[in-house]
Amino acid sequence: MKKHLFKQYALEEWMNDVVGELGFHEPTPIQSKVIPEALQGSNIIGQSETGSGKTHAFLIPLLNNLDETLQQTQVILTAPTRELAIQIYDEVKKIMQFANKEQVWRAKLIIGGTDKKRMVEKMKEAPHIIVATPGRLLDLLNDNVLDIHSAKSFVMDETDLMLELGLIEEIDRILAKADPDIQVMVFSATIPEKLQPFLKKYLHAPKYIKIDDRLAPEKMEHRMIPLKHREPASVITQISQVIQPYLAIIFTNGKEKANELAAQLQEKGLNVGLIHGGLSQRERKRVLKEIQQLKYQYIVATDLAARGIDIKGVSHVINAELPKEESFYIHRVGRTARAGMEGTAINLYTDQDIELVKKLEKKGIKYTFYDIVKGEWQETKAWNARQTRVKHENETEKQAWNQVRRPKKVKPGYKKKMKQEQQKAKKKIQRNTFKKK
Repeated sequence: MKKHLFKQYALEEWMNDVVGELGFHEPTPIQSKVIPEALQGSNIIGQSETGSGKTHAFLIPLLNNLDETLQQTQVILTAPTRELAIQIYDEVKKIMQFANKEQVWRAKLIIGGTDKKRMVEKMKEAPHIIVATPGRLLDLLNDNVLDIHSAKSFVMDETDLMLELGLIEEIDRILAKADPDIQVMVFSATIPEKLQPFLKKYLHAPKYIKIDDRLAPEKMEHRMIPLKHREPASVITQISQVIQPYLAIIFTNGKEKANELAAQLQEKGLNVGLIHGGLSQRERKRVLKEIQQLKYQYIVATDLAARGIDIKGVSHVINAELPKEESFYIHRVGRTARAGMEGTAINLYTDQDIELVKKLEKKGIKYTFYDIVKGEWQETKAWNARQTRVKHENETEKQAWNQVRRPKKVKPGYKKKMKQEQQKAKKKIQRNTFKKK
């Protein structure tokens, strides 16, 4: 029987039972750092990738500390997209169910795309827990439907995406209506410089927790395939015949490209779903439901659409186009190799992508270079193979020249003689190098 390592946090006994029901035995790195600080009411900046367990890093301590005798709002959880808010709300409901608190706690999901009038009618009693997207929450606050001054804790999830989508101003207005001493917890895969003024304004003496273990090479393989003059759809079709993924996300750099690629792959007989910001709310709900039902083996997606949803069981990430920024690459490949599982990222690249590859290699990502020949993986030369060979040859030349003795007196033909000695030294260095191998 596995030891229940969450008991070290002195949680309420019912919460220990809930943790067991959730199937958790050992906290993830982000949970082990955040839970004790959150229980004490610290302001927290938590930096970790999607899939690292951060949702329960804040849910477990905040719901543990909920006072059900107070009929007022105590916990506010915000997310940048409806899909992400729904996912957090579902986890809250699951904890309530396992804790037998469904008739005791009131939790409300406040998102756009729903009937506002009906939502207002359900707010006659203050919810203990609010899960919301910023726009709709601010609407209800401005209409005096809700009062959040009593709230003890405020969480922003996927904060860098909030920044990208221009939602920080709305969060700013929401927090202006809260208690100035409210506990603020910010979670983000990256902490952009533009976020600093907001953090300084609302987080007094925050605990900065950074978990940087997402790209461990033993969990993740990064394969590079040269696109050359081929169409991405034809290369991906070849890849599909070799990998047979459980579920693969195929990334493009925009919705037009996503539409085009999904159509091409469907024509080639692949079982493909499509998700991007241009879909209507109804279409997105339908596709997400079908993804959960494992209707698709491949999903073509854009960065913003995929950042807002949690897709379970992704075995492969395929970059039909590499992104322009390092952080986007890390977000994309972070969709696989989650919770200790293995995963593979396959990247189609052109010469224009080399600068990005160089930067990511400096971050410690190790790429392997392949192509598919006659239906099989075949290792190819790395993008810098020629540079590496030339550099090595130049170093050998230099070493050989260092072994050549310069004559004190210059005689006719001395240059030729020195060159011959240098060539001998070079051959000797190469022989010794070969023996070592």
